[in-house]
Amino acid sequence: MVSATLVDVPEFPDIEVYVECLDARVVGAPLESVRLKSPFLLRTAEPPLSECHGKQVLGVRRLGKRIVLQLEDDLFLVLHLMIAGRIRWKKRGAAIPGKMGLAAFDFPDGSLVLTEASSHKRASLHVERGEAALQQHDRGGLEVHDATLEAFTEAVTRENHTLKRTLADPRLLSGIGNAYSDEILHAARLSPIKLSQKLSPEEIARLHGCCKEVLLRWRSRLRDEVGDGFPDKVTAFHDAMAVHGRYGKPCPDCDDPVQRIVYAKNETNYCATCQTGGRLLADRSMSKLLKKDWPRTLTELDERMSR
Repeated sequence: MVSATLVDVPEFPDIEVYVECLDARVVGAPLESVRLKSPFLLRTAEPPLSECHGKQVLGVRRLGKRIVLQLEDDLFLVLHLMIAGRIRWKKRGAAIPGKMGLAAFDFPDGSLVLTEASSHKRASLHVERGEAALQQHDRGGLEVHDATLEAFTEAVTRENHTLKRTLADPRLLSGIGNAYSDEILHAARLSPIKLSQKLSPEEIARLHGCCKEVLLRWRSRLRDEVGDGFPDKVTAFHDAMAVHGRYGKPCPDCDDPVQRIVYAKNETNYCATCQTGGRLLADRSMSKLLKKDWPRTLTELDERMSR
């Protein structure tokens, strides 16, 4: 989770469409070579990356927020874009960009170019052999888009955390991060700081339905936007989002301004009217600074802004 001045980790809808676009381009083709520009990207030594060269791609899949290329000889390339990593499909042999470029994966019909728009190189590439080794990258979270209500209830209430933290915890739920947790909670009309074990059965059912609806709707939307092309950007801060990245802008359902909670580099966006009964949630830094002067409701905020 990061501030809206930066970028967000690609989540379920983005990774799903990345996988579908790659599947159409590389399955059945040989991975001719991997050109590494950043020594920090590759996190494994065995099997060596060179062993993947010339191997046919048998499949592409999503594993949480990771992209997995399955190759011949039981080899897997596991790519985690993290916060600022992005991939683009370019002409075969395309140059790796200077400052942001990390690597290029060359195929007969094009090259997959990996970049990272950050000085902190967090994107990672692992080479693994065998399904057992691959599953070590599975954080264990439930795949929400096809989960039953019973399985969802068990996952959400297993630990007692805020809903924002619960939705974005890959140990509990798979593929959800900063952006879509905001969108899901807005759709479900639930406060991001409500504790998961305090949810009523009706609230859990509503949250379950909104998780599926939001994730699948955005996957379909992104598919339509990409068409036969390749994704140029992730959907975080998309103009069509209800609250995420829209601090100060009108909520699409009630027209009141979207609010935010900022903790260090983490930001949560929500609508006070739709989600918290009009109550403003305490921003750690500002509430400490203002103490008793911190406005508690939208009405108080409006009064202070109009003085």
